[in-house]
Amino acid sequence: MTEHHEACNCSDRPRRRDFLGASFALSALALVGSATLSPSARAAMTKAQRDKLTPDQVIALMKKGNQRFSRGQRQDHNYLAQQRASASGQYPVAVLLSCIDSRAPAETIMDLRIGDVFNNRVAGNIENGDILGGMEFACKLMGAKVVLVMGHTSCGAIKGAIDNAELGNLTGLLGKIKPAVAATTYTGERTSKNLTFVDAVARKNVELTIANVRSGSPVLAEMEKSGASKIAGAMYDLKTGVIDFFAA
Repeated sequence: MTEHHEACNCSDRPRRRDFLGASFALSALALVGSATLSPSARAAMTKAQRDKLTPDQVIALMKKGNQRFSRGQRQDHNYLAQQRASASGQYPVAVLLSCIDSRAPAETIMDLRIGDVFNNRVAGNIENGDILGGMEFACKLMGAKVVLVMGHTSCGAIKGAIDNAELGNLTGLLGKIKPAVAATTYTGERTSKNLTFVDAVARKNVELTIANVRSGSPVLAEMEKSGASKIAGAMYDLKTGVIDFFAA
């Protein structure tokens, strides 16, 4: 009986692997009106599923994922299954530029899976030529629909830029954030001890980074203009776990 049971399971695995998607893929199918898949499935996004999504639908999926996370209702991920399903090919829906802060892992706080997004992480979520090149690869060559720049509250890099901190290579990195400090309109105490000001600078930094992405990459700017992709911003609240998505 044991041998018969195992044989049945083995013969069924290819079919399940081909046709069952994970929670993110399930939501994607619901948005584009495709057939409903088993809610227990946890495979990776397929090319067909990704290609049917619009940039706005991709953002909606990330919003729903963050809502699940902030409510303590994250999906029961089978990361090993996702790894195996995506090993032969990847079809991410977005490319992110987020901070290295250990408390703001984008895939976790958006309840995403292995293979769902490309994620660049650098202190202060600032762009440079290498990151722009990676974003162009993600969107133009790999089909990602969204470029999302995400900052967060109480950011240490933002505080360092406000304080004019200097330390090795960090000095140059913080120098790229200082334009956001100068550009932030704020009438209260403009110090790193004032977290309201820090968060205002962090949001302005996201806005300026988005502007730099558009000006620094004609490839991405043209894709956005044509509607093939969208460049957006977000701020993650470390205390509430909620992400505020916004256009900039």
